[in-house]
Amino acid sequence: MGHLTHDEFFTRLADLFSTRKNKAHGAVYLTQKRLTFNQEETYASKSDSFEDLYVPRPLPILIRATNGKSKEHRAAKVKLSTVVQPQDLDMFYARYAEVCKAGMAALKPRDRTKRKAKAKKRKIGAAGTPAS
Repeated sequence: MGHLTHDEFFTRLADLFSTRKNKAHGAVYLTQKRLTFNQEETYASKSDSFEDLYVPRPLPILIRATNGKSKEHRAAKVKLSTVVQPQDLDMFYARYAEVCKAGMAALKPRDRTKRKAKAKKRKIGAAGTPAS
């Protein structure tokens, strides 16, 4: 499967968030990295220890999203990706932030009451019995 257009990516990302919202559990993983093509042409100075910081031209960014299903559930795994050119970054990130905020606001917060109760119990146990 190739990379999606920006509009397709945002539509499918919103669907992925709503799918996670409708279920009682799940995760959405978002990653990004810059694309490099031919490293000999890309880097300005080979002798510098930070040579990947000195690129002669801005590089495109690869944005990925997945629901994180394991290999056993491969049929249900959703993988989305798109490539953003440097001149489109500002517009892309503005819309990306809107979609992510809307999707994350709809997700249910994790129930951490059991974890807090266990931590409190350990703290009391380590300090001895509390004075009454």
